[in-house]
Amino acid sequence: MTILTTARLRLEPMSDEHLQGLFEMNRDAEVMRYITGKPDTIADTQAMIDRVQARWAEWGYSWWTFIEIETGEIVGAGCVQHLGRDQANPHELGWRLRRDRWGRGYASEAAIRMAAFAFDELKAPQLVAFCDADNQASSHVMEKLGMRFRATERWYDFDGSVYGMTVEEWRRGLGAPGAAGAPERQSPPTK
Repeated sequence: MTILTTARLRLEPMSDEHLQGLFEMNRDAEVMRYITGKPDTIADTQAMIDRVQARWAEWGYSWWTFIEIETGEIVGAGCVQHLGRDQANPHELGWRLRRDRWGRGYASEAAIRMAAFAFDELKAPQLVAFCDADNQASSHVMEKLGMRFRATERWYDFDGSVYGMTVEEWRRGLGAPGAAGAPERQSPPTK
């Protein structure tokens, strides 16, 4: 299993050792607002870890736990998986952060590292990300990463915004803030 690092984070494959820290994050209703719509129980978080470990064993990638290097604390989680958890679909990036770490750039930092892993190690031809149309913080991270809005689609039992980019767009840096030749962004429709 692959450990990834950034300037401020260590991304460790999700394990039972992370249960308490992940539960502390997942039991926050605001963190889970756009994910499941309700806070996790400890059993919910353990079931998530069990599913993730099975995917690591089957695919060789899945969800990481974000550990803040400076403090050693669990501050988030993120993934490279397949949209809809089906290998017939494109690779998908996802993330969540503890509320006290929102607005610090951790989601973007981790998303960039996970995207590099997907494109460089997994040879993904494209990446997508999916969020509730009202989740402006996540859509902002997707745009900072260089993804563009593609469509409103139904995944994970709700309608939301799908963003994406190809490996060629990633390599050229299109869509990155200030990038020369960055395409116009198409915004999702508002509710």
